[in-house]
Amino acid sequence: MIARLLLQNTIFVVGMGALLFASAGTLHWPSAWVFLVTSALLGPLCGWWLHRIDPALLAERLRPVLQKDQPAADKMFMIVFVVAMLAWLVAMGLDRRAHFSEMPVALQVFGLVLFLASTLFTMWVFRENSFAAPVVKLQAERAQRVISTGPYAHVRHPMYSGMVLFFVGMPLLLGSWWGLAMAPVFPVLFAVRIGIEERTLREGLPGYAEYAARVRYRLVPGVW
Repeated sequence: MIARLLLQNTIFVVGMGALLFASAGTLHWPSAWVFLVTSALLGPLCGWWLHRIDPALLAERLRPVLQKDQPAADKMFMIVFVVAMLAWLVAMGLDRRAHFSEMPVALQVFGLVLFLASTLFTMWVFRENSFAAPVVKLQAERAQRVISTGPYAHVRHPMYSGMVLFFVGMPLLLGSWWGLAMAPVFPVLFAVRIGIEERTLREGLPGYAEYAARVRYRLVPGVW
């Protein structure tokens, strides 16, 4: 499983780097190298930690993003999400090529902090929820149950909350105003995904409707 983790992380990092540098038309992009090296280190470290505390969840996280027991709506969502992600990466590379954005170094450092905070927050989510699969589905074979501890005591979908930090932090780190301008697309996509996920959980997971009645907010406490 560790070998698979390393392979997937390598493919992910190399793929992102290829898109960023090819669209930028240059390898001289220091902040992109910081992002890629950080990602290359964090992936194996977080995966090793998850392997130690919850190998079943790591195995689930390494499965494909399109699965046979996944609702058709979620399969369509994943396709749209991947296309949006690719377009976002290319746009930031083109921004670099055009030398459009001039971002203060302090904001870029703040972007790195948000990126790291997003990773730590996601690890907290994994620590609390062993059923945090990459796709929408019910995991009866793993005796899935409602999780209401940790961040789940405040919002029903904290993983997406953490991912919002990533989608803000990454364009700041890369120094791309274009990327930051496109970032709101992803919370909108998360809202669509939450609708798909909640419909599945309400229909098939005992106790979820009662949990949703107790925890009002889906993504941001006090907002939505």
